[in-house]
Amino acid sequence: MVNLLIEKAFKILKNDGRLFYIGSGTSGRLGILDASECLPTFGIENKIIGLIAGGDAAIRKSQEHAEDSITNAWKDLLFYNIDQNDMVIGISASGSTPYVLGGLISCKKNGITTGCITCNQDTKIAQNSDFPIEVIVGAEYISGSSRMKAGTAQKMILNMISSAVMIKLGRVLDNKMIDMKLSNNKLYERAIRIVESILNIDKSVAKDLIHKYKNIRLAIENYKSNDK
Repeated sequence: MVNLLIEKAFKILKNDGRLFYIGSGTSGRLGILDASECLPTFGIENKIIGLIAGGDAAIRKSQEHAEDSITNAWKDLLFYNIDQNDMVIGISASGSTPYVLGGLISCKKNGITTGCITCNQDTKIAQNSDFPIEVIVGAEYISGSSRMKAGTAQKMILNMISSAVMIKLGRVLDNKMIDMKLSNNKLYERAIRIVESILNIDKSVAKDLIHKYKNIRLAIENYKSNDK
């Protein structure tokens, strides 16, 4: 089912749609983390969006009551003018979080493609998902603390989804991040090494290309074009 979800998410993004993650607590934070890392890593902006019950305040400080609303996720999605070109993945360790369940039910009523990541079988959230992913991790070492085994499993699945989709979209060349944002000295140096490796050129030449184009993809494309 993971492969089917990835293929659908790829088609959605390829056709200029968006991918939304919705969740509460740890699950919501993991969705936001994965979404926020897609811009610096793959250079894609406003296409993968994470939403958490309780809004941005819940990212840093727990808003436990917020997950009990069965209508707020849909309200949050409407803020982004969600439509049938988009896709929503609900993240819930239990598979029963009202915030997530309500959001997926409303999506299905409005013809929006849905998926989910849960850590229980035969849940209501999975039943309301076109592409349900159920990763069974067993009982937590600390009872009730789904931020541990379940959270780790959810993070790994999210990594699989976003990374595979970005590869299919051509945001990666071989295993190199050719669309990453060069936002600090570390990434600038990494870009030089990537260009040096892909083009098999001297470091000084790669450095000049990155200095000129400020972008790995453009550096590679222009070097190859000028080399013809």
